[in-house]
Amino acid sequence: QGQLTESGGGSVQAGGSLKLSCAASAAYSINSMAWFRQAPGKEREAVAAIYLGGGGAYYADSAKGRFMISQDNVKNTIYLQMNRLKPEDTAMYYCAAGMVTRALQANQYNFWGQGTQVTVAS
Repeated sequence: QGQLTESGGGSVQAGGSLKLSCAASAAYSINSMAWFRQAPGKEREAVAAIYLGGGGAYYADSAKGRFMISQDNVKNTIYLQMNRLKPEDTAMYYCAAGMVTRALQANQYNFWGQGTQVTVAS
């Protein structure tokens, strides 16, 4: 059982929507949770991050205007609502958590999920 568990991935047509979830299985000393993605042959890249406790949300340029990150403190869960999906959004999406100072930098995070696959048909 992982510390972070992603769900909600799938295969959709271009222009469609998906909502990803990431549930924490234990308490953490963290100030941020985030979503990253990695496509075959590509580097892992940031998608969105949220500072817990109302500190604000941050988005990669590719996600701005289409994706929204949110948090449910009671459920220890974050979400990524993905709208107007494009073929270039196809990737494995990973949830991360940590005590960070730069929320869109992958090496800031200590805790990672196993990923959930998103495939967008052209």
